[in-house]
Amino acid sequence: MSHTEITDRFRTAFRRHPTGVAIISAMAPDGPVGLTASSVASVSVAPPALSFSVLDTRSARAILEAPSFVVNLLGAGHARLADDFARTGRPRFTPDQGWDVSPTGEPILAGAVASLRGTPLHLVPVGESTVVVAVVLEVLLGPCDGRLVYQDREFITYPEGIRDT
Repeated sequence: MSHTEITDRFRTAFRRHPTGVAIISAMAPDGPVGLTASSVASVSVAPPALSFSVLDTRSARAILEAPSFVVNLLGAGHARLADDFARTGRPRFTPDQGWDVSPTGEPILAGAVASLRGTPLHLVPVGESTVVVAVVLEVLLGPCDGRLVYQDREFITYPEGIRDT
């Protein structure tokens, strides 16, 4: 298989794989920054740690330079918000989106399923991306309003109590 064919098949494979959705937010010198991520994963329970990867964008660079950030796990009611933070030029951190500021200064989504405040432990450059492994310092649990997953370039919602069988 050629490198191009492997790359194309790799993209297709992960487009077919549904993942949870989060908005990673931080306070940069110029104000709040954030981006939508579908790469968040639990790494360790003791100590609590998670990972995510980001491409080399302005928002990602600001998050990587911040001393701390919040991984806001999204629920069914956040599909539009996830789409806004996934696209350049869309509204971000508006009052009607439900943003607040944590006591430690990071932007936090008050209605998130959970908000995990962390600090970077390891930054691992891989190609055009950076994998972040972070220690979780605080976990705030919000309402569980169903599921939001990302699959095949689409945000899909499942209300609480609905199960595929």
